[in-house]
Amino acid sequence: MNLPSQLDRGTRNRLTPQMAPRFAGDSLFERVARAVCRAGCLPRKELYEAWEVARRVRRRFRGGRVVDLACGHGLLAQLLLLLDDSSEQALAVDRSIPQSAAKLEEVLAQEWPRLERRINFMAADLTTLELQPGDLVVSVHACGNLTDLVLERAAAARVRVAVLPCCHRLDGADLGGLEGWLDGPLALDVTRAARLRSQGYRVWTQTIPTDITPQNRLLLGEPVI
Repeated sequence: MNLPSQLDRGTRNRLTPQMAPRFAGDSLFERVARAVCRAGCLPRKELYEAWEVARRVRRRFRGGRVVDLACGHGLLAQLLLLLDDSSEQALAVDRSIPQSAAKLEEVLAQEWPRLERRINFMAADLTTLELQPGDLVVSVHACGNLTDLVLERAAAARVRVAVLPCCHRLDGADLGGLEGWLDGPLALDVTRAARLRSQGYRVWTQTIPTDITPQNRLLLGEPVI
């Protein structure tokens, strides 16, 4: 993927149609980036975050209904469908769905007609959502203890999960007694991984590039018991 070296991948500035020529190649990423530019509604960092997470998730997990929690514009869900067509449907859930999510969905479906009518957006409280066997639960930067809720819901349903935590709230958090060795946010994420493993999950820990976001720790889990 050849991009101009001066391109800031971590900026919150929106991608606009004028930015599309910066993504002139034929790779899947560049085609997605041009579509996102046409939609004109997504911060640049969210494109890169979703892409880097989606690639890593699909290296581990194939198939199943994609359930994108705290989904924002739902780009991650749609990328996971593009990267693995054996996932027939995706559900994108947030307390409030941005109006511009429909525009992003439209431009992606124009570029890839096979996406049409395969993603459903739902404005709902995450505590009320019913998960199904075989689901793949994902969440990028669910703020604070919302990440813990995503992990709890996935573990209760015994489904695969991948989260990229952010905005670590340390007051009252379970740091596993590790705060003497590790900084608070890292201790919290290590404890999350250990808790998931204790619940009968196989766990993988990865990172996405720090120039996209410093909150870059990706936790993946698959039930084995």
